[in-house]
Amino acid sequence: MLIPPRTTPPPDAAERRAAKPIVVYAVDRLPAYDAAFYDKARVGMAKIGETIVPPREGRAFDVPAGHFFRIVSIEGPQVGDLNLWNAANLAESFFSGKTRALNATHVSAGARLWSALPYLRPMATITRDTLDWYGFDSDGAGVHDVIGTRCDPYTNRLLTGGDYHHCCHSNLTRALAERMRLSHREAEPHVHDVLNVFMCTGFELHSHRYFMKASPVRPGDYIEFFAEIDLIGALSACPGGDCGETHSSDAARCHPLKVEIFRPRDDALQGWRPPEVSAFSGE
Repeated sequence: MLIPPRTTPPPDAAERRAAKPIVVYAVDRLPAYDAAFYDKARVGMAKIGETIVPPREGRAFDVPAGHFFRIVSIEGPQVGDLNLWNAANLAESFFSGKTRALNATHVSAGARLWSALPYLRPMATITRDTLDWYGFDSDGAGVHDVIGTRCDPYTNRLLTGGDYHHCCHSNLTRALAERMRLSHREAEPHVHDVLNVFMCTGFELHSHRYFMKASPVRPGDYIEFFAEIDLIGALSACPGGDCGETHSSDAARCHPLKVEIFRPRDDALQGWRPPEVSAFSGE
């Protein structure tokens, strides 16, 4: 690929590059993560349901507000693409971009998953992550990213010329369509950018291109969330398996994932209520 020639640097190029970096959003006014509340709420919680997501497929699930849910590795290293919606309003969906801006490129326990504009409120809070030990490695990669989108059949056709029907976008669309009794065409616009659960990703140092590497997830690992509002979720067991080599094909070895739903004991949520949508006037 030919690269256009760069513009000649101006005399003050070094001075311009030396500008001080400023974190875009000061989040000190956001409520702090209340670890004591969530830890107390977890004590005595009871499992009330589970959903198995087959390899290279997607499944939808429901989580009432005030309940916990886990995504669990059960057979082998496998990444998953997660979508969330307000159970009463599909227009209020997970906003990965704002979640990234208010947290970081990768999320773990204590991070909130925010909803789309104009609602902008926490949909779920991450309460446990058995991969929090990973941090960032020497390649700059971390786990559970909100920087990638989701593998999709349109990009796959653009790059390969072929059609593949088990991309995460397609899996999520089919899962939502089945849950909501919608046609594929009606469901597809509601599918959105994802939380890449268990996926190990970063940006290359020199090219700054998005990369993936084999996930460190193993059977028994999980990430756990507290549903701040009534949720419909959809999870795709990515056709890339652990994403150590490829995706959007049948080449990788893939495994199922499990979603578990837990109900806290009756007195665990005293004083808690779901967050309100943004109070911005809209003018």
